[in-house]
Amino acid sequence: MAKGILGRKLGMTQIFDENGVLVPVTVIDVADNVVLQQKTVETDGYVATQIGFESKRESLSNRPATGHVKKAGTAPKRFIKEIRFKEELNNELAMIEVGKDVAPDMFTAGEAVDVTGTSKGKGFEGNIKRHNQHRGPMTHGSRYHRGPGSMGAVKGKLKGKNLPGHMGAEQVTIQNLKIVTVDTENQLLLISGSVPGPNKGLVVVRSTVKHGK
Repeated sequence: MAKGILGRKLGMTQIFDENGVLVPVTVIDVADNVVLQQKTVETDGYVATQIGFESKRESLSNRPATGHVKKAGTAPKRFIKEIRFKEELNNELAMIEVGKDVAPDMFTAGEAVDVTGTSKGKGFEGNIKRHNQHRGPMTHGSRYHRGPGSMGAVKGKLKGKNLPGHMGAEQVTIQNLKIVTVDTENQLLLISGSVPGPNKGLVVVRSTVKHGK
């Protein structure tokens, strides 16, 4: 069954599973998720559920955004995202009425999910760090240490070349992560391994599209 929820990455810790094995987990805060709109094929041409996460002051929202969330009877949201699945899938989010909360207990421990976030920004980086290329000899007099090597004829064909430039701050999805614990009391999800982005970064957790063996 297709599911999805928005959250904020709090950081990493480690817990022991039922077999006494130490498992590294990422803690995600998923409190204050509200369904803002249900999109259908008849009205919008596709099936999706729009979710708002983390309330903010009305003074920080413009009139169109404020009017949109008032239809759902909730406060303006800091993070709004559509969870879109294939129409033929059984979408659990589509069963939730507009204005109702999306609770973390829709997920269960041991379930596989995909987590999407924005990777850490590294700023301007060279070829070695950005593209994992080899450096030149570090001996005295080589005059070539960490610069890019020969790229062949590049006139008019720079697009796609592995050149120095801005690194990180890109949308990244990690698939087939396992939910270790669902903390309904504190509105937290504990997911095995690491997820994209820095601490306090916004993420989207949804049912996996590629089931592992």
